[in-house]
Amino acid sequence: MTVAAVILAASPASALADADGTPAVRRIADAASAGGATPLVVASFDPDGAVAVALATSEVTLVDPVDPSLGPVGQIVHGVHAAVSLVADTDGALVWPARMAWVDAETVTTLIATWGEDRAAVIRPAYGGEPGWPILLPVRHLATFAALAPDRMPGDLFDDLAAAAVPARLVETGDPGVIHDTSTARTDLPPYDGPPEPADGHAHEWGLAEADDPDDAPVTGPARLTMPPA
Repeated sequence: MTVAAVILAASPASALADADGTPAVRRIADAASAGGATPLVVASFDPDGAVAVALATSEVTLVDPVDPSLGPVGQIVHGVHAAVSLVADTDGALVWPARMAWVDAETVTTLIATWGEDRAAVIRPAYGGEPGWPILLPVRHLATFAALAPDRMPGDLFDDLAAAAVPARLVETGDPGVIHDTSTARTDLPPYDGPPEPADGHAHEWGLAEADDPDDAPVTGPARLTMPPA
C-alpha cells in the first residue's frame, strides 16, 4: 500500500512559519518521510521561491493551490490528485495542515499501519481522546469527499464525510503534536507518550536511508508539478 502526505499551506507565511528553528513545511516533510509516507506533496503559493528553498534536498513535490473559491475541499482534492499523478498506486493520503508541525514520525507510522488493517476507514489520530491531524483519507472515498460543500472548513469536511456513512476510526497516538499547532511552542507541549503499542507489532525503519546520506550529497528537490484544477 502507498500512503502520500498532502501538506496544505494557506499562504507562504504559513508554509514557512517557524517550527523550532525549521520552516513548518520542512519539518512536516521530514516527519512524513521518516514515518513512511510517500509521495510527499506541498500545496502552497511560492511567488519568490522561499518555500522551494525551505524544501531543498527533500523528496517533495511543490504544487500551486487551486482557486480559493473552490474552498478547502478543492485544495485537498487537488493535492490528492497531485499525489496520485506522481505515484499511480497511491491509495491513501495524509491530509496535513502546515500549522500542525509538531507531529512525530512514529505517529505517521502508526496511522499507516492502522489503516493497513482497516483500509475502508478514514483514520484520525487523537491525543487524550481529542481528535487531531493529519487525517488519513483513503483514495477510494475521494469522489464522495469532492462532492462536499466548498464553504466547509477541513475538520467539518471529515465530519460530513462520516455523516455520509464513510467509516472512520479514531486512533490514540500519545502524540501531543496531533492537536497542538505552531502557536504552541514545542517546549510547552504536553508529554509525548507514544502509541499504547505498535499498530502492527513491527518496528519500522522507513526514512533511515535518508539519514545515511552524506552531508555533501547533491541537492535535490523539490520538484514542481503543474496540475489542472481539480
